Amino acid sequence: MTEHDFEEINYQKKMEEHRKKMERRMEKRRRDRQSHILLFVLALILLFLAFIGFRFAIPYLQKRNLLTPNKESAPAWETDIQPLSSEGETGEEENSGESSSLSEKEKAMKTADLQAKQYDYDDAIATLNALSETEDTEVSSKITEYEEAKAKLVPVDMNNITHIFFHILIVDTDRALKDTHQGRQYNSVMTTIPEFKEVIQEMYDRGYVMVHMHDIAEMQEQPDGTKKMVKKQIMLPEGKKPFVMSEDDVNYYIYMQGSGFADKMVLDENGKPKLQYTDKDGNVSVGDYDLVPILDAFVEEHPDFAYHGHKAILAFTGYNGVLGYRTDETFDPNSPALDPKNKANPNIEEDKETVKKLTQALKSDGYEFASHSWGHINFSTRSLEAIQKDTDRWERNVEPLLPDPCEILLYPFGADIGDWHPYQSGQQDGKFDLLENAGFHYFCNVDSTQVWMQYGDQFLRQGRRNIDGYRLYESYIGKADRLSDLFDVKKVFDTRRPTPINWE
Repeated sequence: MTEHDFEEINYQKKMEEHRKKMERRMEKRRRDRQSHILLFVLALILLFLAFIGFRFAIPYLQKRNLLTPNKESAPAWETDIQPLSSEGETGEEENSGESSSLSEKEKAMKTADLQAKQYDYDDAIATLNALSETEDTEVSSKITEYEEAKAKLVPVDMNNITHIFFHILIVDTDRALKDTHQGRQYNSVMTTIPEFKEVIQEMYDRGYVMVHMHDIAEMQEQPDGTKKMVKKQIMLPEGKKPFVMSEDDVNYYIYMQGSGFADKMVLDENGKPKLQYTDKDGNVSVGDYDLVPILDAFVEEHPDFAYHGHKAILAFTGYNGVLGYRTDETFDPNSPALDPKNKANPNIEEDKETVKKLTQALKSDGYEFASHSWGHINFSTRSLEAIQKDTDRWERNVEPLLPDPCEILLYPFGADIGDWHPYQSGQQDGKFDLLENAGFHYFCNVDSTQVWMQYGDQFLRQGRRNIDGYRLYESYIGKADRLSDLFDVKKVFDTRRPTPINWE
C-alpha cells in the first residue's frame, strides 16, 4: 500500500468522523428545537389557563369580599361587601347558572322545601301537586311528609304576640356616639349592628318566628258588603312564638350623613337590597350596613325564622325622601313646594323610579311598609287640621312610591291618638275617622310591656317595644328587667357604647 493510499484512508476516516459529528450536531439541534417548541406550547397553555382562572376567580373573590378595594377600611364584622359601580348602584338581577340548569321537578322540590321550612305547608303541597309527575314516588313521599308536619302544628295565642322595633343601625360607633347632644341621642335611641345580630340570633334560639301584622288580622268583606277587621290564626310547631319586627325612619336622613350610618339603599347584581356606606376616609362600599340585608342573610341561613317568608315592617317618613333618595316635593326644582332651605334634586324623577324598584324588591323579599307620618309629627298633640295636612303630604309624596296602599301607621314618638280605650268613630277628636278614611287600619304605639294588643271592628292596635341603647343599658345594669323574655342582654349589649346612657 502506497503512501498515497494511507493518506486517502486517513482522509476518508476524517471525513466519516466529520460526517458523524455533523449528524450528532444536527440531531441535537433538532431535539433542542423540539424542546423549544414544546416549551412554547406549554407556556401558551399555561397562559391560557391562567387567563381563564383569573376570569372566573376575580368575580368569585369579589362576591365573597376577598378582593374588595375598600376591604381594609370595612368593619371587622362586615360580610358580603361589594365595590360601588360607576353608576352608583349595582347591576340588575341575574339568573344563576345553578337555577337555570335545574329541571322543573328539581325547581319545584326546592321551592316546596323552602315553603315547608317556613311553615307554609299548604303552598308546599300545592307546588308539588302542580307537577305533572304527581305519581313520582319522591314527590308523593314529600307531599305525605308535609301533610304529616302540618298536622303537628298548633294554634298560637293570638292575644300574645310581642312587637319589637329598631331605628337605623349604627355602623361606626366612634363617629355616631360622640359626646355631643346628637351623639347622646344616638346612644339612647339607636342600636349597633353587633347588637342587632345578637338579638336575632338569641330570639331565633328561643323559638321566636317573625310574622306580619297582616298574618294577625286583616280587613275582610262581610256578607252585607261592609269590611271588618277579622282575627286570623297562626299555626306553628309546639314551642314556637310569633313576633313582629319593625324599623323606624328608614329614610337615611341628611342630618345623619357622615355620622357612621348607611347613606342609602341600593340593589346588588342579583336585585337584592343592600346599603351604600361611606367610611370616615371617604371610601364608598356596598354591603350589609343596616337591618334589611343583615336580616336577609340570617333568614337565608335560618329560613324557619320567617313565617311564610315574612320579615320586618319598614316605616318611612317623607320630608327627606325615602331610602336615602331626596324624592319629596320640597326637593323638586320644578315644584312650587320646593323648600329654599333644601338643595334641589335635579334627578328627582329618576330617583322616584329607583325607589319604586327598591320597594318592589323589598316587598318580594318579604317586607311590609308603614307610615311614620310625613313630617315625624306627634299625633297626640297635633290638631286635626295639622294631621290632615301631614297625611295629605304622605299620600302625595310617599305612598305613590310603594307597591300597594299603606295600611300600617307606626306613631312617631309612640304618641297614640287615644288611650287604652278602643277607637270609635266620632271619638279621638275625629283623628281616628281621618286616619281610617286615609286607609290606615293597623296602629302601633310604644309600650314597655311584653304584649299590648287590641282588636276592633276597623282596626288592630299593638304596642311596640324599643330595642335601643337606653332600654339595653337599663337592663344591662339591672335597673329594669324588660327584655329577658327576648334575649340575654349581657350577650347583646355593645360595650363600646359610652355609659351611662340616659334618655335624650
